[in-house]
Amino acid sequence: MASPLRRTAAVFAALAGCLLAAPAAPAQQPPAPAPEHGGLLLTVSGAGNTWIRGVLLNCPSGIGNHPAGPHACAALERAAGDPDRLAPEPRPCSREYDPVTATAYGTWQGRAVRWERTYANSCELDVRTGPVFRF
Repeated sequence: MASPLRRTAAVFAALAGCLLAAPAAPAQQPPAPAPEHGGLLLTVSGAGNTWIRGVLLNCPSGIGNHPAGPHACAALERAAGDPDRLAPEPRPCSREYDPVTATAYGTWQGRAVRWERTYANSCELDVRTGPVFRF
């Protein structure tokens, strides 16, 4: 079984490969604005690394490929960029054990973020992290 750090490195490598394979932007197109508060690579993976998905999130604008970027940025802002301090959204979850691991790597307001947690199932992840890992 690959370590979470190895999984994250693989996601970074895949994203870098996509960026390198993309056609160059026309010279007249202005560069994308730099994130004001930080950029995070967020990933969620299934038990035994059977699957993994990830998104890029730049805050405070929510620019990136996160489907709920502005909401995720607002939740992280309230938590001062600390995923452990995200406000839970309580609701009932099944007791099914199908673990998922969530990671957040990057920067928040100039501070390095390296966070990883495993939850019993995807419902528990959603309850504990709200919109941040809804992708």
